Amino acid sequence: MLARTTVGAAVLATALCLPLTDALSQDMSKLPSNWEGQWGRMSRVSIWDDSKPPGLGQQAPLTLEYQKVLEANLKKQTEGKDFDPKGNCVPPGMPRMMMIYQPMEVILKPSVTYFLVESTSPIRRVYTDGRGWPKTFPPAFAGYSIGQWLDEDKDGRYDTLTIETRGISGPRLVDANIPLHENDSTIVKERISLDKSNPDVMVNEITTIDDAFAKPWTVTRKYRRMKNTEYSEYNCEDKHNVVINGETYWIGIDGFLMPIAKDQPPPDLRHFQTKR
Repeated sequence: MLARTTVGAAVLATALCLPLTDALSQDMSKLPSNWEGQWGRMSRVSIWDDSKPPGLGQQAPLTLEYQKVLEANLKKQTEGKDFDPKGNCVPPGMPRMMMIYQPMEVILKPSVTYFLVESTSPIRRVYTDGRGWPKTFPPAFAGYSIGQWLDEDKDGRYDTLTIETRGISGPRLVDANIPLHENDSTIVKERISLDKSNPDVMVNEITTIDDAFAKPWTVTRKYRRMKNTEYSEYNCEDKHNVVINGETYWIGIDGFLMPIAKDQPPPDLRHFQTKR
């Protein structure tokens, strides 16, 4: 009786597994055949909207409060002050990481799509298995991404990937100047497909929703297929920057702390005994 039950359970388990395997095979066969590989950037790296000038010329839909933050950042830039977290090896996070400073590799699996963005960013996973949002998000500058494949031309193969990303850690900027809200409220929606006139161009329509913005901001970034792949390790090396109470200082070649801007105040050394 026990043996019969065991055999029956094994048959049932096998029967249950078969549809799942078939489903995965079908999904894999519908994935686009020409997405995988390495992609390089086509849009400028330090400007979020490549069609407009930098800084105020970006016309970011900032609230009045965060427009003042942008203006302060631009003033700091002219004074040589460092305010960009990326300059101190902090990951750029979403959506900025999709500027792709270094080449990006795309890997497709039935339940997840990987974006390997080498430059100061971790592996980005986009889950396409139909899961819902978790109750809490693990700390991640890349955030938590859920995607859905679409067959927009109805030819039986997916051609578009829509993605929503939440739970993005900070501090972050949109580009080299434009701020995001300090409450890490950002939600990023993407629509990725290949250019219909040139399959060697990947188009990413990125919409950023953030409490620093008066309305969602949509920008298109483009990537080019790299025929000759370049796999190189990128490490954010110590640039001898030190951040103390929000001020960035430089460690000179003599090993001593130096200012990086004119008339920069020295750091507070209250926890050190100073010579009199």
